[in-house]
Amino acid sequence: MPHITVCICTYKRPQLLRRLLEALWKQETCGRFTYWVVVADNDRLESAKPLVVELAAAAPVPVTYCVEPRQNIALARNAAIRRAHGEFLAFLDDDEFPSERWLLTLFEACERYGVDGVIGPVHRHFDEEPPRWIVRGDFYQRSTYVTGRAIEWRMGRTNNVLVKTAILPSDGPAFRPEFLTGEDQDFFRRMLERGHRFVWCNEAVVYEVVPRVRLRRTFMLRRALLRGKVSPLDPTFGSRDIAKSLVAVPVYAAVLPFAQILGHHRFMACLVSLFDHLGRLLALVGINPVKEPYVTD
Repeated sequence: MPHITVCICTYKRPQLLRRLLEALWKQETCGRFTYWVVVADNDRLESAKPLVVELAAAAPVPVTYCVEPRQNIALARNAAIRRAHGEFLAFLDDDEFPSERWLLTLFEACERYGVDGVIGPVHRHFDEEPPRWIVRGDFYQRSTYVTGRAIEWRMGRTNNVLVKTAILPSDGPAFRPEFLTGEDQDFFRRMLERGHRFVWCNEAVVYEVVPRVRLRRTFMLRRALLRGKVSPLDPTFGSRDIAKSLVAVPVYAAVLPFAQILGHHRFMACLVSLFDHLGRLLALVGINPVKEPYVTD
């Protein structure tokens, strides 16, 4: 019977991690496969260990814990992979929780389409009522596609995915640590270049919890700067991207007053785009406005 390792990377989110693990205990398999869970803690103080040990004691599936003390999401993912076994790997983020047929739906789609992996949608979830401008601006609402659509590398992500273990590279790490963010797109770009195929499955739903801290404007802008900071690492990054950012920064800055007239959601959308391009230009001249590997507040 096929076996799946569900990999979770976590960093100081005990309440969200508890919700995720308890949702994983309820996964339906219909006798098609077995699965277990690996939690990779990216906190050198091992803050997630007591919770994982507590929940593992009564879990209906095996759970193992490991720590990656170097704060880097790619290194944490690689640490989880080293503890994995079986024919498949599934990835979730620690601020998410899956529907009960999530893993089964991914598995069946992978078999049905005869591909090397399947990616599913991530819908936003608010535990409390968000500001109206967040909803009107579709912030934290991710794109979805028709089931069976072939995945391009820019669509690749590891917050809801099942891949065959056999495709993992043997000539280097699956996820490259020089990427502070976007390491998942880099993974899919390399896998597609090697001839592997992935499809979308719109029925394999996962929910991403949007906590209060992510509703802060400062959080959104700092995360945009971080995205811009790592974009030059993309192998496809070139002079056209630089020119685009050189034009975009003054254009977005000029549009901001008019965007505010159209609504605060328009203003923030422009401001986030401005900071994306600004972070890219600052990185090119060696200025690092966001020194932390993660934006947590």
